[in-house]
Amino acid sequence: MINEIKITVELAKSLIASQFPQYKSLDIYPVEKSGHDNRTFHLGNEMTVRLPSGEGYAAQVEKESRWLPYLSRYLDFPISKPLYMGKPDCGYPYPWSINTWIQGETLFECTALDRKELAAELAEALKKLQAVDCTGGPHGAQHNYYRGCELSTYHDQTMNALEQLSDRLPTEKLLSIWMKCISKEYEGQDVWVHGDIAPGNILVMNGKFYGLIDFGVLGTGDPACDYAMAWTYFSSEERKYFLKGLPEDMIDRARGWALWKALITYDDENDDFRTNAHLTISEILK
Repeated sequence: MINEIKITVELAKSLIASQFPQYKSLDIYPVEKSGHDNRTFHLGNEMTVRLPSGEGYAAQVEKESRWLPYLSRYLDFPISKPLYMGKPDCGYPYPWSINTWIQGETLFECTALDRKELAAELAEALKKLQAVDCTGGPHGAQHNYYRGCELSTYHDQTMNALEQLSDRLPTEKLLSIWMKCISKEYEGQDVWVHGDIAPGNILVMNGKFYGLIDFGVLGTGDPACDYAMAWTYFSSEERKYFLKGLPEDMIDRARGWALWKALITYDDENDDFRTNAHLTISEILK
């Protein structure tokens, strides 16, 4: 169980004043879409303060500080880039970070774009990420909620969700899809896995893909989880551009990641999560 704490502008200001006083005169205010794992605040116009919201996310700070500067050297698009790592202080118990602020809009904010073109551009960006040498990188495990690991890790959760939803969904058909999704394990080489390819973590500029942010569940392993957005965001026609060239078993596992997440959030108290789960199930059943 992740114990979340209250994170405020005042806390962020206190941490900056205590550990990085050279920046204490800069304006500090929340970013519009702060996310769940971390609370993020603007620090002036060119930086952000990123504070893990609970103990389960605290290890992400050191991982990002270790690996994102390395990745950024090999990628031709902007990604999150830590500048400083802060220490527990002012009643806040976890490490935290100061990062560069990347210009652009997330997909939540930008709707005026060619989604087929975006699908192809995002697929190309993922190929570039996967091409970077991942020797010594953190393999998928509990630290990143098993992104990059075998999809069957979540078999029990999926079966429980199907049982609970049996009176509202065609669970026999969904079970058949799920079993196909987990039928073939990944046999390729480990590659970098972003772990949370979603609209809020994809930046666009002038209607085109621009960069990736929020690498908190970064890891190495099977990249199938990074393609779940094929069903959680893209339409059937757009999906073809996103998945073009991938082997069938990779596509199956990607569909399985989307199905698992949709099933366990089908009745989520968060309206956005619940709505997306319903849409995802609909896309998968098509």
